[in-house]
Amino acid sequence: MTKVKRKFVNVTPKSKKAVNRFKNIMNSFHACEVEQETDDKFFLVSINKMYCFWIQKKGNEHWEITK
Repeated sequence: MTKVKRKFVNVTPKSKKAVNRFKNIMNSFHACEVEQETDDKFFLVSINKMYCFWIQKKGNEHWEITK
C-alpha cells in the first residue's frame, strides 16, 4: 500500500468575514489541507475539519495564501 503525501497551505484572513470564520470556525489555525487543486484554485479544509472553501491561488479578496 502506497502512502499519499498530503499537501497543506497556510492562509491568513484579509476581510472581516474571513477573520470571523478564522476565529470562530477554524479555531485560528492557519494551516489547511488541500483536498482538490485546479490551475487557479485550491479547495481547502481547515485542520479542525469544521470549514471548507475554494480559494483562488492569486488575487483572493478574503484570504491570502502564505505557504
